[in-house]
Amino acid sequence: MMRLKLSACMVAFAVAMLTGCTLDPHYERPAAPVAVAYPKGEAYESTSAAASGTASGTATPGTTTTAPPLAADMAWRSFFRDERLQRLIQIALDNNRDLRVAALNVAEYEAQYRITRAALAPSISASGSLTRERTSGVTSSSSDVSVGTTSWEIDFFGRLRSLKRQALENYLATDASRQSTQISLIATVATDYLTLLSDERLLQITEDTVKADQSTYDVTKRIQELGNSSMLDVQQAQNSLASAKASLASYRRAVAQDRNNLVAVLGAPIPDDLPPAREFDDETMFADIGAGVPSLLLTRRPDIVQAEHALKAANANIGAARAAFFPKIELTASAGTSSSTLSSLFKAGTGAWEFAPTVSVPIFDYGSNKASLDVAKIEKQIEVADYESAIQTAFKEVANALTARATYVDQVAADRDYVTSSQRYYTLAQARYKAGTDSFLTFLDAQRTLYTAQQQLASDSLSRQANLVTLYKVLGGGWEGS
Repeated sequence: MMRLKLSACMVAFAVAMLTGCTLDPHYERPAAPVAVAYPKGEAYESTSAAASGTASGTATPGTTTTAPPLAADMAWRSFFRDERLQRLIQIALDNNRDLRVAALNVAEYEAQYRITRAALAPSISASGSLTRERTSGVTSSSSDVSVGTTSWEIDFFGRLRSLKRQALENYLATDASRQSTQISLIATVATDYLTLLSDERLLQITEDTVKADQSTYDVTKRIQELGNSSMLDVQQAQNSLASAKASLASYRRAVAQDRNNLVAVLGAPIPDDLPPAREFDDETMFADIGAGVPSLLLTRRPDIVQAEHALKAANANIGAARAAFFPKIELTASAGTSSSTLSSLFKAGTGAWEFAPTVSVPIFDYGSNKASLDVAKIEKQIEVADYESAIQTAFKEVANALTARATYVDQVAADRDYVTSSQRYYTLAQARYKAGTDSFLTFLDAQRTLYTAQQQLASDSLSRQANLVTLYKVLGGGWEGS
């Protein structure tokens, strides 16, 4: 009876020790190696009236505006206002294989955490056996039933708790990685979709240019046949037509490849019943967002959160490595009944129990534990460097996207003026050529200038819209649902 009471006391003491401290180093978040605010200056403030209060985040003097919400606080359905694009993003979230793998990785690490956590509690099992044997003409039998635990490590020095914390941080890091994958997927779908719309616009522009060049070539050839134009004009018109046809083939290929890229990232075919599409340069396609301050990225951007969880896991691993220097105590215990006959197995006097604690103390391991602790400390320093690098990368990406948001507004506004001016130049040159006032070369130059201006506007409009998607992504937007 005294032995049973002693066993119960030791078990209670062991359970109490499970809630004690560990040997993990005290964790402090490393200081962010970036400025406390994003850069400011002319490159970050648009001079275009159309962008007042949005591109630079400032209001027009004499007006009051409400600060736009932060990207991380805005669900992706609120940021992407185009219903067609919303449908495509949802298809990708449901079918993309990379996101599916990321989700499975989270489930795997969550299971690993539960396995590690289970090691803190004793594993209790029941067993029974019946043995009959014959030796030297004598038949004997024995049977027993027992309930007990096998090799339960009593976590006096927190080794298992450190490993549990490490597994938990690895699980949280993997979940943050899944969020990063989702953000990247959403941004990729949006960018691929914008690229498709832009190339379709360029294809239409080129088709119109080919028609115009074909008409110019036909007219010039007829005029030459009547003797009112030189063969040089015909050849120049033919060259312009051939160049436009080459561009036409190029944009047809680009549109087809854009569709293939979009199908690949969706993980499913593009449905036929999509809502009507907006123009890719529609000013209202995306909601306005605020940048906040760099310190917000530490808790809002999943890749930085992932890096910090990895750092915390490395910190916990140091505690486990330190605990390896101390004694390791394991407990094996069981209680039940044992009898030579099955009929008397549960009668009085057949009780049996076993209590076998073991203690192992590291005395000489040829420096193995010391080397393991050194490895754990080095791995933590590596994670610190990775964490700081993630912050610096995020700061650079946000700063670049902010200056692009402001300057693309001015650039696209200038492109629109260029197209308007080129259209007037083309109209005037065409009229003067038909009236015989200007040469064909002037008219051809006006035609090329208009085509170039239209291409440049489409290209810069795409860059502007794609940068707004990038800004939403790098500010940590898109990991929350609708």
